[in-house]
Amino acid sequence: MATTSYSGIGRYNYKLLPLSLSSITRWPCHSSPSKALVPARPRVVKLNFVFDGRKGVLRLGRDCGLPRRRVITAVARVEPEQLGEENANQLGEENANQEVNKGDKLSENEDSLPELQQKASQLRKRIVFGLGIGISVGGVVLAGGWVFTAFLAAAVFVGAREYFDLVRSRGITAGMTPPPRYVSRVCSIICAVMPIITLYFGQIDVSVTFAAFVVAMALLLQRGNPRFAQLSSTMFGLFYCGYLPSFWVKLRCGLAAPALNTRIGASWPILLGGQAHWTIGLVACLISISSIIAADTYAFLGGKTFGRTPLTSISPKKTWEGTITGLGGCVATSIILSKIFCWPTSLISAIAFGVLNFFGSIFGDLTESMIKRDAGVKDSGSLIPGHGGILDRVDSYIFTGALAYSFVKIFLPLYGV
Repeated sequence: MATTSYSGIGRYNYKLLPLSLSSITRWPCHSSPSKALVPARPRVVKLNFVFDGRKGVLRLGRDCGLPRRRVITAVARVEPEQLGEENANQLGEENANQEVNKGDKLSENEDSLPELQQKASQLRKRIVFGLGIGISVGGVVLAGGWVFTAFLAAAVFVGAREYFDLVRSRGITAGMTPPPRYVSRVCSIICAVMPIITLYFGQIDVSVTFAAFVVAMALLLQRGNPRFAQLSSTMFGLFYCGYLPSFWVKLRCGLAAPALNTRIGASWPILLGGQAHWTIGLVACLISISSIIAADTYAFLGGKTFGRTPLTSISPKKTWEGTITGLGGCVATSIILSKIFCWPTSLISAIAFGVLNFFGSIFGDLTESMIKRDAGVKDSGSLIPGHGGILDRVDSYIFTGALAYSFVKIFLPLYGV
């Protein structure tokens, strides 16, 4: 037989746990109507109670009023009143958890404040330096001639250095052999000289071919084992950083026919060149550069607002929604500026020019993103605060100059639109 009961004494609860039968004690008694019951052989039975681990012994003496029955040894445990204390503990734990949660929220808010301040600071830097670069580039494009060419040559030199640094980075060298350092430096200088040669001679094909031959011979005759990866990365550097940007010189300075229908040119000061200063090359440069800026801006805003579908794995942040928005903004800018400058004269030509500028800009952007992805870096450099390196800012313009020059030089005269 096993039972469980509670007996309250004072502020303690005595809990009688299930017990086992330990012994059977017989109490023989002589009943007599005139005498008290006296046990024949009184025995001592020990009933153990445990009070907080301390054992107390209770001896049962003479007791004549008990019949024969089983005496069970029990063990009791003394416990404090748990209900009140448990409730208090639970309330304390809940309050503590609330305080901890409040502290976590406060710490998260405190941590988020520096991040927001940092992002706001970066945005301010980006806007300030972006406006500064835009105004500077606009003045350089208006100046033209040697000012424009020298500015472009300096940008090409820095961009070439960044390109060869990317080629020599750990992410790319893990799968290929980069060109020697002295070859990279020589190629950077050659790329910077290409725009100057283009302005002086009017064309650059022979110069580029000669430079490529010299660099290829230097790589093939070097000590050790020449690798094709060295030759291919160097030749692409000459093409990407030197040859393609030189078309901006051909576009701005080579197309010297005056834009007679431009109203701004009619009121342009004589001290700054008068109406003859506004050439087809200047107007084409302004429309092309403005269209690229509009394409990047609208693509960014459209991607942030509507972007859902990724465009390509090369640049995960670009979306189809942002690309379509950028295309619309680029074409709209080209049409508006064509009405202002009265060039090109037809709507079809303005739309085609805008589409060509957009595809040139996005192709250049994706090409530079592919190089940075293989190099394992986010930016090509840190020259411009908030913008990264030179290549990060001019990647959209590298292919566009050649496409815009081909459009004005070949497409418009060929089709008469």
